[in-house]
Amino acid sequence: MANEAVLALIRSELRAAADPVRAAAAQAYMKSSTPSLGVRVPEVRKTTKAVAAAHPFDSAENLRSTVLALWRQARYREERYAAIDLTGLRSVARDLRMLPVYEEIIRTGSSWDYVDGVAHRICALLQAHREEMTGVLLRWSVDQDFWIRRASITAQLGAKFRTDTGLLTAVIEANMADNEFFIRKAIGWALREFAKTDPEWVLAFVTRNGPSLSPLSRREALKNVPVGSTPPDKRTSAG
Repeated sequence: MANEAVLALIRSELRAAADPVRAAAAQAYMKSSTPSLGVRVPEVRKTTKAVAAAHPFDSAENLRSTVLALWRQARYREERYAAIDLTGLRSVARDLRMLPVYEEIIRTGSSWDYVDGVAHRICALLQAHREEMTGVLLRWSVDQDFWIRRASITAQLGAKFRTDTGLLTAVIEANMADNEFFIRKAIGWALREFAKTDPEWVLAFVTRNGPSLSPLSRREALKNVPVGSTPPDKRTSAG
């Protein structure tokens, strides 16, 4: 059963903070039919955290049920942001049973802000359940739903030195031929972020796959690679 106190308070407090002017601009920016309340994302996060602290969940299942109720019954975009924020609570951070929740958010949300909102949650699951999640992400990388495929590509954002480069290569290569903007942008984003950790690897990847990468992906990928860098396989040894 859902935590009804949490649901009621999140809904009422978000409505109380509504800003009609910002709401109209936000809805136009997102090009969405889903109404917005005009509440800023940090304020949504702050409200959600405070409500959850005041009315603790008695189990992981209680939290999952609350997230799904808030997500499915949402009338405003910010209510869906709040549902995603609830999934960040420590009690479920590495709970593999959250995966179906994230998948529902991605498939039914079908929007970059929702998909990217759960990217770090999926990354946490990958770190905690490497074998199971690797198989999931490989399947997602060839799914018919491009939002699911985007999620497979962005699933290692923030992993830094724990990035599985074999998995990153596989999910990107499965999608390099896709003309969808959000896929090309995701490829560039994933490579750009990993370049903060290992720019040589990213440069070598881009060099090797240059003709197959879209200009957008390639341009984004190289933003954190020092100008003038030489791919490792093209260097000559001194002496």
